[in-house]
Amino acid sequence: MAEKTHQAYPLAPANGYTRSDGESLVSEDELKRRKRIRLFTYIGIFIVFQIIVMTVFGLTVMKVKTPKVRLGEINVQDFNSVPATPSFDTTFTTQIRVKNTNWGPYKFDASTVTFMYQRVAVGQVTVPKGKAGMRSTKKMNVEVSLNANGLPSSSNLGSELNSGVLTLNSQAKLSGKVELMLIMKKKKSSTMDCMIGFDLSTKTVKSLQCK
Repeated sequence: MAEKTHQAYPLAPANGYTRSDGESLVSEDELKRRKRIRLFTYIGIFIVFQIIVMTVFGLTVMKVKTPKVRLGEINVQDFNSVPATPSFDTTFTTQIRVKNTNWGPYKFDASTVTFMYQRVAVGQVTVPKGKAGMRSTKKMNVEVSLNANGLPSSSNLGSELNSGVLTLNSQAKLSGKVELMLIMKKKKSSTMDCMIGFDLSTKTVKSLQCK
């Protein structure tokens, strides 16, 4: 009796579809393409982020602003005035403040603050060489003595003393350099122009305005 032979057939996929080698290659190429697109996207985002950081850094940290010099509170120790002469002399203490808002120290040279009556000097005080630290205010205590000895006889001092209020001006200019990142130095000059009103009846400062 002849033996029956059984032929084996490959099992078909459950979904009835067989993936060819060409389709496998296409899928791998598609995955690589997507990975490259994702990589380029990340690189682009990083570059944009760096540009934003450098722009903000340049507009804030690296931007050099002019420091400000101002007078602080004035404490009158002595004030004498004679309208008939006319004359006055006064001694007071105050602070010279150098405000530095930069991200680096401001080193300034020695200078002077001149006090004037109607643009004529009535006294000066020296500002020593110094440094205002990064984003800080340098405060220097000084004692000031003023008198009317150098004023011309044609001034309006007598009538102003009779009014009870004496107005003086103070001016100063500081020259120095702002140092950033220990490598960049930029010259900056600070100016001050203050108006001081003295109340002669109370021998105190009535007003102080600086710009």
